[in-house]
Amino acid sequence: MPLIETFSRDPDIRALFTCGQEITSILQFEQALATAQRQLDLMPDAAHDRIEQTLVNWEPPVEFIRFAFAEDGVPVPSLVRMLREAVGEPHARYVHMGATSQDAVDTGLMLRLKSVLDILDERLGALLQRLYELSQQYGTAPLMAHTRMQAALPFTVADKLTTWSQPLMHHRERLEHLRSTLPIQLGGPIGTGDSFGESYLHLRVVLAKLLGLSDAAPWHGDRTPILDIAQAFTLLAGTLGKIGQDIALMAQTEVATIRLSGGGSSSAMPHKQNPVAAEVMVTLGRLNAGLMGTLSQSMVSENERSGAAWTLEWIVLPQMAEAAGASLTLANDLLAGAGFHSGI
Repeated sequence: MPLIETFSRDPDIRALFTCGQEITSILQFEQALATAQRQLDLMPDAAHDRIEQTLVNWEPPVEFIRFAFAEDGVPVPSLVRMLREAVGEPHARYVHMGATSQDAVDTGLMLRLKSVLDILDERLGALLQRLYELSQQYGTAPLMAHTRMQAALPFTVADKLTTWSQPLMHHRERLEHLRSTLPIQLGGPIGTGDSFGESYLHLRVVLAKLLGLSDAAPWHGDRTPILDIAQAFTLLAGTLGKIGQDIALMAQTEVATIRLSGGGSSSAMPHKQNPVAAEVMVTLGRLNAGLMGTLSQSMVSENERSGAAWTLEWIVLPQMAEAAGASLTLANDLLAGAGFHSGI
């Protein structure tokens, strides 16, 4: 692991983007699809029961799926083939019935993103509580407001903290809205739903309920749901970067309106305490801003499904989620030992 990942890595969020977790989420989709189809009498009870029993203890060979992924560009074909073999005849044909790889992968991603949003919400709640406590403790202390890097007019620590907490509260609301509206993907081979027959619309509703996601029309070629989530990661990391930038400026020796605890030593100047965590928050905010531009290119996709756009999402989105999570951790740790001094 490179040394820089000491700051940028988020183990909790990274764990949700491992090969094993991706496979697990795809299999959750397959099991829920079979259950939904059984509930609508699209599948015999015996076939559903066999699929469900198989999935209880079935552990597909991860390394083989990695190898197959390199050939197919997606893990689902090999995974479904093996699952059908494990289910056996005469029920194998009911596995993945009517679905396509994109249905399984995109829905599985939404299941994992739901967990990511839970993690971010918990950390964001803790950070907002910390800012509230700091405001209660130091809020009346006077500070000098700065506009365009110049002294402007006096205000208070509470006023300063409000400039940090207000956008964070809006981000928390945005994350909650996204969490409650994460969409399933169910469109079949070309995104029309025809492969599921006349019960298609009802099937979507049942599947969404089983998975705890929202019913949605197929979005195979419209990557807006992914970009909405990425934008939330970007805005959150950007605000945290702004907070980091403010803290670094306030911690300057000649300003000294904030006191930070922890490391930040210099190899040549022992008297220094560099605001390392604040600087990394700035870096992560800028990183996500750049990655958002890269990910936005997935919107320009060809026809009904784009392998190139899809692959770009898989590379970029986990980095953005991890950067947002890591920045929240840094902010909580940094402000846990912070104190404020009058700046006037």
